[in-house]
Amino acid sequence: MNAAPNTVQPPPGAAKKRHPGWRWLRRVAVGVFFIAVLALLVRQGRTIDWSEVLQAITELPRLTLLEAAAVAACSFALYSTYDLLGRHLTGHTLGTGTVMGVTFISYAFNLSLGSMVGGIAFRFRLYSRLGLQAATITRVLGISLVTNWSGYLLIAGLAYLLWPLGLPPDWKIDNTGVRVLGAVFIALAAGYVALCAWAHERSFQLRGHEVQPPRPRIAALQLAMGFANWALVACVIWLLLQGDVSYVRVLAVFLVSVMAGLVVRIPAGLGVLETVFVALLGADVGQGRLLAALLAYRGIYYLLPLALAAAAFLVTELRARRLRVQGETRQADPAAPASDQRFV
Repeated sequence: MNAAPNTVQPPPGAAKKRHPGWRWLRRVAVGVFFIAVLALLVRQGRTIDWSEVLQAITELPRLTLLEAAAVAACSFALYSTYDLLGRHLTGHTLGTGTVMGVTFISYAFNLSLGSMVGGIAFRFRLYSRLGLQAATITRVLGISLVTNWSGYLLIAGLAYLLWPLGLPPDWKIDNTGVRVLGAVFIALAAGYVALCAWAHERSFQLRGHEVQPPRPRIAALQLAMGFANWALVACVIWLLLQGDVSYVRVLAVFLVSVMAGLVVRIPAGLGVLETVFVALLGADVGQGRLLAALLAYRGIYYLLPLALAAAAFLVTELRARRLRVQGETRQADPAAPASDQRFV
């Protein structure tokens, strides 16, 4: 399907206003929540020997760090292809490098600042500057989100079903509950492919947007891409743990931490990832070595890509300003030469 004309529209729902009382109540609730989380992290931090953590970080072999960085690069490269599926399904004509650049920048900011800022706001800003209209950007974003989370449902479902964890007794769910959750996740992933097989030639209206499910082979590709990316992210942590725990166990714990991060809704999952890993693997690895591996993981998978994405975003902003000036010059002087509009 071809993309609609390249006119930029405000994001859906932008004009909706909420009652001031609700905004005030939400701010209070968020503030109380963050105070509670901070208190929990401080209490947990007091039980950790931080000198042991720092020593464990310095003892990580360089080869291990390079291997982890290489796998992280593969993960980012794979994730950056998600929006290429969106290009295929919407029919817009942006170049492959441009699309992957936008996706990389958005993903890096998404990891550290949350989906509303990184995954959504950055995509809208960058793609709209490239000439895509809001409806097309929304479809591309939706396809990327489905690719990511359908893959999570499949891999987490298999992990929860096949490799149950020894959960702490004070948790509100036991291994039986985890297996049931795994079966539900697998059913949801399979249901998505079945829905696409049944309805790929139909379109639906969802909150004012037209939704057209892709063909089943595209849906299966989405599951495979998402599955592979989550497996690569877990592999980064496993490499940094240097084989102290089996890969499948690290994968299962990591996927549990992702779900916990979704519930807690802290940007970058700060403290959530570490808390879940310490609770489930601390007795096997030792808190010092475990936290050292997780801190190295955050440096490799969060901070380094964020620095690269920030530099890339700065370049795109400078180029966009230059193109705007050139456009104003062409309006004043139609004989002025045109320039390439691709700046990512």
